[in-house]
This record gives sequence, structure tokens and C-alpha cells, in this order.
Amino acid sequence: MKKDARIDAYITKSANFAKPILIHFRMLVHKACPLVEETVKWGFPHFDYQNGPLCGIASFKQHCAIGFWKAALMKDSKTLIGMAKTEKAMGHLGRITSLKDLPKDSVLIKYIKNAMKLNEQGIKLSPKTKQAKTKELIIPDYFTKTLGKNKKALKTFEAFSPTNKKEYVLWVTEAKTEETRNTRLATAIEWMSEGKIRNWKYVKK
Repeated sequence: MKKDARIDAYITKSANFAKPILIHFRMLVHKACPLVEETVKWGFPHFDYQNGPLCGIASFKQHCAIGFWKAALMKDSKTLIGMAKTEKAMGHLGRITSLKDLPKDSVLIKYIKNAMKLNEQGIKLSPKTKQAKTKELIIPDYFTKTLGKNKKALKTFEAFSPTNKKEYVLWVTEAKTEETRNTRLATAIEWMSEGKIRNWKYVKK
């Protein structure tokens, strides 16, 4: 089992209720897909297979979320997408607060293997589906909490277009180390307090 140290760190820093959920799903992914590759995207643990995203996990203050990259194309797409809409939660299995909220292991493994098959067959999401996926911007708690401490920066961020918000959030969350992430976040807050967009240096005057 090849593990990414960044995911180990992510789980360690998660709330106590979340740790067994994240550990269990991670174990199932490796069990169902021995060749899976771990990585971190947008600040959250993800699992890739055959050069393509497979699924991802996320931990928040009061719940966890699990998402399948190609859920819209999976055999149980109606169930997965329907559950996400009903509970209005990121991911496709609703708000997960304990191991009891997860489907049976056999069901989860079936989902994982279905996602694997799509990657093996080279099936890709249509542009329309990709566009639908990108509408929801996931903002980590640490970003929101830090932003809330600076009224000017918060006001600027709230007035931003979705694109301007996304540029800042992705810049911070895609940092490869915690030190880089903290540095970028501090810089982002400073720039936003001055009313600047992420790429303000490249704006023609």
C-alpha cells in the first residue's frame, strides 16, 4: 500500500469523529484498487487510478464527505447524485458523521470498482458534466476562519466573482506543504484587504 504522507497528516489533524471514517474508506479504496495512487487536490485527499481521478474524501467540523469523480457516469449515478442533492452536502454519500452512516463495505467496494472500470475504459466526463461539477466551490474551514478575522479582506472576497474567489481558494489549497499554504493564505488575506484580485500584478493599467 503506497501512502501519501500528506493524507496521513490530513487525517491526524481531522476531528476525532472523522478519523475512523477517513481511515476506513482509505483502507477500502486500497483493498478494492491495489494500484491506486494517493494525492492531494484542492486541499483534500484524493485517489487516482490509471492516470485519472477516482474518488476523494474530505473532513469538516461536523461531518465527512466522500465523492466519486465520475459519479454521473456510474451505474448507481441516480442514487449517488440523488443522495447528494437531498442532503445538500459535498460528495455523494451525504453527511457522514460516523461509520454507521457509511453504506456496507460491499456496497462501497462496488462503487470503487465501478469507478475503476470507467477509468480503465478511458471514459471521460462530458464538457457539460465537468462544467456542472465546477459550479460548487469548496472553501476549507481554515480559509473561512482566517478570512473572517479581517473585515476588509472578507468584504472584498464576498464581493468577488466566482472566478476571483476560486483563484484565491485554489492557490491556497493546492499548496504542497502546510508552510507554503500558510504563507499563501497570509498573502491572500493581505492582498484582499487591499481590494486586490489574485492575479492583480498582471492586470493592465
